[in-house]
Amino acid sequence: MATIGEVFEEMHKHFNPEGAAGIAATYQFNISGPEGGTWVFSIKDKECDFSSTAVPNPSVEIAMSDKDWISIREGRLNSQMAFMQGKLKVKGDMGLAMKLQNIFPIKA
Repeated sequence: MATIGEVFEEMHKHFNPEGAAGIAATYQFNISGPEGGTWVFSIKDKECDFSSTAVPNPSVEIAMSDKDWISIREGRLNSQMAFMQGKLKVKGDMGLAMKLQNIFPIKA
């Protein structure tokens, strides 16, 4: 099983510029648990910057446990199901949150 840091590095490596066309947004992931932390992707029209420093007003904030996030990225947990079960919480622009699957496709 990958570490949470490895999962976010892989997301950055699999960034899909075409999926991010026309998007200007900041996605902040607030991950709880032993491997928890904050990871931020700043997207601006096909470009992506990655950092582990929280930002004051992200476009979208996603909060969940480290284990659940790894399960989603490894294809073992459906993100919509996790949201409905209260395992994944979203603050901010829900439309932008829905675009994450196109911006960072899951490589199973």
